[in-house]
Amino acid sequence: MTGTAFRVARPPDVAASEAAHRLFSRGAEFLKGAVAMDGLPPSDRIEVCFAGRSNVGKSTLINALVGRRNLARTSNTPGRTQEINFFTLGPEHHLVDLPGYGHAKAPAPVVAKWQDFLRAYLSGRPNLRRVFLLIDSRHGVKSADEPIMDLLDRSAVNFQAVMTKADKVKEKDLGSVLDRVRGSLGRHPAAHPEMIVTSSEKGVGIDSLRAAIATIDRLGR
Repeated sequence: MTGTAFRVARPPDVAASEAAHRLFSRGAEFLKGAVAMDGLPPSDRIEVCFAGRSNVGKSTLINALVGRRNLARTSNTPGRTQEINFFTLGPEHHLVDLPGYGHAKAPAPVVAKWQDFLRAYLSGRPNLRRVFLLIDSRHGVKSADEPIMDLLDRSAVNFQAVMTKADKVKEKDLGSVLDRVRGSLGRHPAAHPEMIVTSSEKGVGIDSLRAAIATIDRLGR
């Protein structure tokens, strides 16, 4: 696997930036939280979701994307969130915040139930166009990430690596982490060929992620 196979996304061009502005200027609102498949909203919108280990920064990143401090709820307790939370974005999109995995502070039967729900959603949601898989820039891919990537491969659901908390890592160390992530992504046919490096605190990569969402069409391209 070469370093160019999963390159870091460049800043968006003018057309993509304009598409992102049009989409995100319409605002995002919380729609509902679901704890079972029969509680999901209708599958009539383009849907993108954010997945990752507990405390990887999913809710914080969603808040940075939409410019709202508390739209997505954050928690200092790993594994506390057990719902799939849906947000409307303009008239045609859902943003989806998935429960964190890999470090759950809940009884084992509860953990098993919501992990089953997570797998059912990722493999069976017909309008899901891309999964943004959040990876902590300080640690890279962990063992808990591999089953999710395997599931997305089997389900033929495109996923894109989004590196979080890049401001917490020295540049030389970040390069080494990215090389290791490239090696992991290279084993997964459903992996998108670009990574997005972000810092919610510093605003790094937010424009690129907005553009990626805005330019996904109903076929997931």
